[in-house]
Amino acid sequence: MAPIIGIRTWDLHLEGCLSLKDKRSVIKPLTGALRRDLNVSVAETGHQDLWQRALVAAVTVASDHAHGELVLQTVEREASELLGPQLVSAVVEWL
Repeated sequence: MAPIIGIRTWDLHLEGCLSLKDKRSVIKPLTGALRRDLNVSVAETGHQDLWQRALVAAVTVASDHAHGELVLQTVEREASELLGPQLVSAVVEWL
């Protein structure tokens, strides 16, 4: 059986950020916590040049869909706790 790849992407609205440095102060703790606590790959994948928007993706590779789904649900829960209302939308893709 082939491995399952799950990708959870968030569109973030960072209203309080007035510079790219402010934006980095929000994104860096998020990506670091998800990598450290949940062993997923995380990157800012879009809107790098905008101060108040970010597109962030977390990726997991699992041996079955159920395990991948569990990991991405946990990732979503932790991101929601860290970001609160800044998290505008989330999308999940499976490969």
